Amino acid sequence: MTAPKHLVPVAVSFADAAMEEDAASLAAQLALPLASPQDESYPLLLSLTPERLELRQTGKNAAGPLFVDFSAETLAYRRRHGSSRKEAVARAVGLKGGLSLSILDVTAGLGRDGFILAGLGCRMHLVERSPIVAALLADGLARAAQDPALARITANITITVASGLEVLQNQQTERPEVVYLDPMYPHREKSALVKKEMRLVRLLVGDDEDSDALLTAALPVATKRVVVKRPRLAPPLSGPPPSFTLSGKNSRFDVYLV
Repeated sequence: MTAPKHLVPVAVSFADAAMEEDAASLAAQLALPLASPQDESYPLLLSLTPERLELRQTGKNAAGPLFVDFSAETLAYRRRHGSSRKEAVARAVGLKGGLSLSILDVTAGLGRDGFILAGLGCRMHLVERSPIVAALLADGLARAAQDPALARITANITITVASGLEVLQNQQTERPEVVYLDPMYPHREKSALVKKEMRLVRLLVGDDEDSDALLTAALPVATKRVVVKRPRLAPPLSGPPPSFTLSGKNSRFDVYLV
């Protein structure tokens, strides 16, 4: 499966005239048009600002910009309080004691769970099918790498822009111990931030229609387990039943031992 087409037109823009050349280079890299900052003919603008790369919605009642910030307080709290490896995602992938795992996350998205696991010592290979989402993720990681407190975490992360299904189907060497799946699903959280993020990402790529196929392809690749993150009340993916589940307030992890 090739990278999905965007559901709405997207252009690259810039917040400062001095950044126009860099914006043009990014537009060429992503095969997107270049638009002026005042151009609102595109529903979405991938905008270079002096601080970061942002995805912006244009028009009336547009949501605030979407960007990746691994120094945000919510993630800082998770790092501080999840360092004991008692956080649900750490238990789901099987982190125990001083164990370090190689994890292939084929639905990386904005990379939050991957960053938390990398902070716990896991070697994370993040795969993202949308080049635009991957660009936002790479920008967030690059800025995090400038922070000495976060650089050790980013050193554990690599990114590939590709279809997760194709990566799994072609995985022949260096099989990961864990394959992690967090396919797009209609979220029901009340957080306005989550709603904004999901709304903008859906405008880019829509839902993950190959979720069941991802599980089928992941099972023979992982050497220890496959972990699927789902909304708490959502049905499991089609295929064998999970070996066990770990449930939280809004989500759960279906764990398939292999």
